[in-house]
Amino acid sequence: MIPHGSTEGAEGTRQQVRLPRAFRVFRASVWNLGTATIAACAHPDTPDQTVTLRLWAFGREGEEVQQLIPEFERQHPGIRVRVQQIPWIAAHEKLLTAYVGDATPDLAQIGNTWIPEFAVLGALQPLNAWVDRSEVVDSAAYFGGIWNTNTIGDTVFGVPWYVDTRVIFYRRDILARAGYREMPRTWAEWRRALEAVKRVQGPGRYAIFLPTNEWAQPYVFGMQAGSTLLDSAGRHGTFSDSAFRRAFDFYVGLFESGLAPALGNVEIANVYQEFARGRFAMWITGPWNLGEFRKRIPPDLQDDWSTAPLPAPSGDSAGVSIAGGASLALFRASRHKDAAWRLVEFLSARERQERFYRLTGDLPARTDAWKATGLADDPQARAFWLQLHRVQPVPKVPEVELIATRVFESAEQVIRGGRPAEAALAALDRDVDRILEKRRWMLDREAAR
Repeated sequence: MIPHGSTEGAEGTRQQVRLPRAFRVFRASVWNLGTATIAACAHPDTPDQTVTLRLWAFGREGEEVQQLIPEFERQHPGIRVRVQQIPWIAAHEKLLTAYVGDATPDLAQIGNTWIPEFAVLGALQPLNAWVDRSEVVDSAAYFGGIWNTNTIGDTVFGVPWYVDTRVIFYRRDILARAGYREMPRTWAEWRRALEAVKRVQGPGRYAIFLPTNEWAQPYVFGMQAGSTLLDSAGRHGTFSDSAFRRAFDFYVGLFESGLAPALGNVEIANVYQEFARGRFAMWITGPWNLGEFRKRIPPDLQDDWSTAPLPAPSGDSAGVSIAGGASLALFRASRHKDAAWRLVEFLSARERQERFYRLTGDLPARTDAWKATGLADDPQARAFWLQLHRVQPVPKVPEVELIATRVFESAEQVIRGGRPAEAALAALDRDVDRILEKRRWMLDREAAR
């Protein structure tokens, strides 16, 4: 999952959506609720009492999950589930409005990058007690970096439902013509491969497409280079440090050398058609495009594309990528937490993870479901299996959306020739420090108590 207030477009791209000012002000003003207010204990449901659970789910997931509910209700005759399907573009604001109005559901699908915000508001129920005694939900059953996105300190606030990350989709045939039988594993070798691809591609064609209006690429390269993006307390940006600067120079250099076009998503009418035509040979993107490539790339090219984990700055292992996806979370205001947890366990079982993947195409959160479905050995999906073992969360601060927006805006200014890199990164740190000003005040206030 991407920073809150965003949505996925028709071709899998993510567009930033600015929240209304009233909500942003409210979010900041209630931050001092802190984690102390979210430790309320669950109230068990009466075994013989019929309860109705409200589950909110978004987009296609909200449509398809309803096919799983009849089996749950048969297994739990005292529980009924009412699913509300919400468009992704309205999901975050709907959740926030429900919290303000004391009208949250019992449980909901929640983007894993939204968890820090709703946790600090006191909206989410800590799940440690249920996880500790569960025979279904066990952190060892999930990708470590994905599970990490659901925790704040030692407190678990969500259970991964499906996962995503970023890998390279590439044209095997074009890479082979450039002299490479497989994707390189280091930045230096990858850069040489990109240059070789550019030579065989010729004028008007490129080695790779890196949309300038996406935050994921500069984030990923920064994390690969060892940057934490923010300091350890999440008080200040660290975008001017040597690690992020190294990554930034590598990223921007791909555009300056003509290996990538300085274009955003909206500037290419049909990215799949251009990939098939060979206008570019590589694209860093997410798992939703597995299905899109199988549908949209012509049949005679289906054997000519594949995926690969991201190269690392050095060494022979894959570089890290971002830990994305969506989770299932209980709301603190629910009167039926035990019943809601039973639904979480039901949806988290391997069998349901398998079926949900077949219904939606979403990558399963459980590693055993990957093996049961054959995804781990699928030639075009295996890169995600490998990459998901090397993912890291984005900074766990409520302001992550605004920071991500500032990052790609700063990079775009440099790519399009409007600003030197050093000045852009210094300005980025100043912008991020302003964004985090309220956070610093709150942290200082808590420390003084």
